[in-house]
Amino acid sequence: MEVLPGMPLREIAGKAQQEYSSKIVAAKLDGEVHDLQNDISGVRDVTFIPLDSKTGWQIYRRSVLFLLITAVHALYPEDEVVTQFTANKGLFCEIRHPGGHGCDKGKVQQIEQKMRALVADNHPIRKEVLSREAAVKLFRQSKQFEKAELIGALQRQNVSLYRCGDFYDYLYGPMLYETGDLGRFALDFEPPGVLLRLPDEETAGRVRERVPQPKLSQILYESKSWAKILHCNYVMDLNRANREGQIGEVIRVSEALQEKRIAQIADYITQHRDGARLVMIAGPSSSGKTSFAQRLRIQLRVNGLEPVSISLDDYFLSRKDTPRNERGEYDFECLEALDTELFNRHMVKLLAGREVQLPHYNFLTGCREWPKVPPLKVTPDQPIIIEGIHGLNEKLSEAVPRTQKFKIYISALTQLNIDAHNRIPTTDARLLRRLVRDYQTRGAHALKTLKQWPDVRAGEEKNIFPYQEEADVMFNSALIYELGVLKKYAEPLLETISPAVPEYAEARRLLDFCAYFDDITAEDEIPNNSLLREFIGKSVFFK
Repeated sequence: MEVLPGMPLREIAGKAQQEYSSKIVAAKLDGEVHDLQNDISGVRDVTFIPLDSKTGWQIYRRSVLFLLITAVHALYPEDEVVTQFTANKGLFCEIRHPGGHGCDKGKVQQIEQKMRALVADNHPIRKEVLSREAAVKLFRQSKQFEKAELIGALQRQNVSLYRCGDFYDYLYGPMLYETGDLGRFALDFEPPGVLLRLPDEETAGRVRERVPQPKLSQILYESKSWAKILHCNYVMDLNRANREGQIGEVIRVSEALQEKRIAQIADYITQHRDGARLVMIAGPSSSGKTSFAQRLRIQLRVNGLEPVSISLDDYFLSRKDTPRNERGEYDFECLEALDTELFNRHMVKLLAGREVQLPHYNFLTGCREWPKVPPLKVTPDQPIIIEGIHGLNEKLSEAVPRTQKFKIYISALTQLNIDAHNRIPTTDARLLRRLVRDYQTRGAHALKTLKQWPDVRAGEEKNIFPYQEEADVMFNSALIYELGVLKKYAEPLLETISPAVPEYAEARRLLDFCAYFDDITAEDEIPNNSLLREFIGKSVFFK
């Protein structure tokens, strides 16, 4: 394509649109993602991003959130939209009024009508570059104090803001060019706020159906209550505690909250031991399942029980019998990769008080082995702890009555927000954990982890998330201070990613995200049984 000097990126995208089956919404400029209002002076490589892509739908969702905030500002200037978490297949946002009146169904209908009107009128969404000082002043005037403080601490001279009408915001990523493209959404009344449902790459552009997830919602509310206990609702609260020498107290209270919750779960299992003979622990990658299982085992021992642990990994089929995925690679994450028949037979025997010779899976040879060790036999006071991604799937242990199983779902559900309008995705926190752990314990470089992450996420969507509401209890493994610790481990790894690889854009996004956190260097304050130690090292549970 011939590109004339000074030609706007949006005009170039218009000329290229015929090559794409969905609307171009952004571009990678020398590997970094930018909106179509960006200047391309000095840029050597331009790759357009269509809406029908993971990044495209992320940009779309960010833009519709901006539309919601703009509509609320227009109708109720004193109200504040606070993005909280994703649940029920949507983004839950509180709408807070200074007088505490909250939200009702009629108010939500008015907000949706205003959003639809903004779409119909096709208002421009303009990016404006302001000096850091001017941006801070603007947000102080609009009483977005946490945003003003965060921007003021950034090591950059200029800040890109987005404006629709007279409303400005800073949403930490590119957005679409005009509101006319933002009509695909649904807004539900979800006391005390709203549930914003949107399309994504998995729905082929359709708005997500609402799926009630009461247990997940409850644990997410709990995570936000922990943030209030710690006086750390936003990143700047954490940074301030770090700068003022209070981070040790934040670490100790965070760890105490988790320990108390683990003890409560152990107390319940002890009190209902007949219905918790098999304790099944499941959760997505880097949720801290192994450390949690060890800490739960210790708390059960405090209660006088003698739990035993069995690894699901030892029930892998021999490699020659392992199913393959659509690319012809071994699929170790599908349920069919496990010898569920043998597993069920062993669990039934153990719960009946009979002896079982346990197998061992040799990952080097890809074969099952039968080590010469004494057989296992358990008593009624010995719950069996099983940890693995399929723990919540009833098919894994279908021969054992549900009344004898206690299922625990564990995930790192981040309590912090960047600011009122910008949440921290749980996925980002887990990815940073995995980047650090893969390098610390396996010598794997960041590029390998980033390449594998989409497959890991696909496996979670298939094998874990559909079953999370089957859990008897949920546990949040996130620690409110952890991102300030992980930052100094993750940044050097991410800096090694070359602009020549597709993963560069994701690496830059994560580096920009890490920039909002001050380094937390008080690692001596982190106990050696902390879940965070599973990722940064020196855990008492790992050699």
